[in-house]
Amino acid sequence: MDYLIGGISFIAAFVFSLGGIGAAIILIPILVSLGIPINVAKPVGLFYNTISLSGASISNIKNKLLDFRGAIPIIISSFLFAIVGAWFSQYIPKKIILGLFVGFLLFSGLMFLFHKKKEQDTYRKDNPILALSLIGTLAGLLSGMLGIGGGGIISPLLLMLGFNPKKITTITAFVVPFSSFSGFLTYWSLGTVDWKLSVIAATSGLAGATLGTIFMHKRLNPKTVKKILAVILLLMAVKLSWPILSSLLH
Repeated sequence: MDYLIGGISFIAAFVFSLGGIGAAIILIPILVSLGIPINVAKPVGLFYNTISLSGASISNIKNKLLDFRGAIPIIISSFLFAIVGAWFSQYIPKKIILGLFVGFLLFSGLMFLFHKKKEQDTYRKDNPILALSLIGTLAGLLSGMLGIGGGGIISPLLLMLGFNPKKITTITAFVVPFSSFSGFLTYWSLGTVDWKLSVIAATSGLAGATLGTIFMHKRLNPKTVKKILAVILLLMAVKLSWPILSSLLH
């Protein structure tokens, strides 16, 4: 079982790091399907997100690929409003939140797939603090409400602002560990952390995400990264919509 989880964690981290998005949203349902309780799987996924994307960010920082000025406003606002989102979630039916999020992911994935952009030198180079803070606010609210990372929110909105997809992946990969670690600490305080499982998944995820990030920057162009992001977001939409479809069928 340990080897199986390690292998799955490595592959998931490699693929999702190409888009700078944490793979916990895929890892958690896989762990549950293997018989691991959801309350144990969630902190494993959050710790996995924290470590794997931290590794990817370290690689980006070493290679001077990360734009700190673009990342900081999103980190601060998403971290603060994730708390607000978590508090509001107790008053809003989860099916409504989930339905809205699935719709947004579908829109975002299709936008990544079909959005047309001019030549690479037309990508914007500035860092609009207000717009980035608003993106972080929205990502934090939805992340807090749904208990998942905000990468699926941050990436498409940054694309809409006109940033280079490669810059988007580095910023997203840097932002997500902060909210994931905050959630992990909450589960730790509740005593639901399986440290052995968490370390196995996180170690494999760190290796996969680091290799995935290096591969992206050396082998892939922005157009390819956009397509990868589109596939990831659409897969996330399908995954999140499954509980809704199941409830409707039953």
